[in-house]
Amino acid sequence: MACLTQLQKEELVRFAQEQGFDVARVTGADFGPEPGKYLDEFLDKNHHGDMDWLEARKSWRQNPKTLWPEANSAVVLALNYGPDTDPRMLADQPDHGIISVYARRKDYHDVIKKRLKAIARHMVQTFGGDVKVFVDTAPVMEKPLAAAAGVGWQGKHTNLLSRDFGSWLFLGVILSTLEIDPDPPAKGGCGSCTACLDACPTQAFEAPYKLNASRCISYLTIETRSHIPREFRSAIENRIYGCDDCLAACPWNKYAQISSEMAIMPKEELNAPLLAQLVELQDAEFRVFFAQTPVKRLGRNRFIRNVLIALGNTKDKSHMGKIEILLEDSSPIVRLAAVWALGQIIGKQEYLRLFEKYCENENDPAVQAEWNLSMKEMKNEPS
Repeated sequence: MACLTQLQKEELVRFAQEQGFDVARVTGADFGPEPGKYLDEFLDKNHHGDMDWLEARKSWRQNPKTLWPEANSAVVLALNYGPDTDPRMLADQPDHGIISVYARRKDYHDVIKKRLKAIARHMVQTFGGDVKVFVDTAPVMEKPLAAAAGVGWQGKHTNLLSRDFGSWLFLGVILSTLEIDPDPPAKGGCGSCTACLDACPTQAFEAPYKLNASRCISYLTIETRSHIPREFRSAIENRIYGCDDCLAACPWNKYAQISSEMAIMPKEELNAPLLAQLVELQDAEFRVFFAQTPVKRLGRNRFIRNVLIALGNTKDKSHMGKIEILLEDSSPIVRLAAVWALGQIIGKQEYLRLFEKYCENENDPAVQAEWNLSMKEMKNEPS
């Protein structure tokens, strides 16, 4: 079994930093049983919602050694994507959509994977052994590995925190059969602070370090393939792709650094897009507008669903025309969101007219149910 000397390890870290990573640290491939226990509890409570891929490969996800028994070490790489403004600054501008900081730029999977592969090739050619690379697309829990390697620690919001970069790090992992001396875990913690938990608009944290992802706005606007439950629609406000509130609220961000990585600079048009323009996007336009960003993977229909929820939350009647057009959209997920949005911005008489015009011809049971429930709510409102 090949073992790296200290000088070889230092050379590896230098090479990783030359590829553009801000942090490069090492830990053992086996991070023990605790992360797996937390995963089992998470799944048993159905806190993963319809992210069935978590359940399907949970045995591999529980420990890197289960996924790849030959692995001995994990090289954990981190890339800073710190924003230059508070991600919550658009909360008081309801006509603009909020897109999560990480998604306003080139898809980090593409950027990081290319660099990981370059480092992996260098490791094999220089030191020997075998390697596998991971960047959030395989059953590897990067955050426990990053914590074990000393990149940071998992905060009460379950995300990684760093003394040097606050909340804003992309992670990648290279598993290797090489034996590499591990780095010590990071020193730091959250103390009695609950800022992240208190900031959550949908109360997605049942306790510190315990996230119910099925309530999280990132899950609701990105992961779920279904309709967004009614109980969360108002709380989503104008967030149309993800949510950074728990990250942005963390006091450790006073140490955060603005990212200078040109490969992941934000696209200006995604910093404060107008909802009234986004809601008109058809599939081809959507693909062009969000090319090379994580948003593109969501697909036009679910994205327009999110925009319609945000438009409903504006309570602005001027959007009625653009929303009404979508009552005849080919996608039921879009039509249902349009029904709800109109119910938020127009009065009884106008809603009754639309109900009579569209509901009778609606053939999707869920959309019909939304029409009927919204109509019932309208009738129960005081004149």
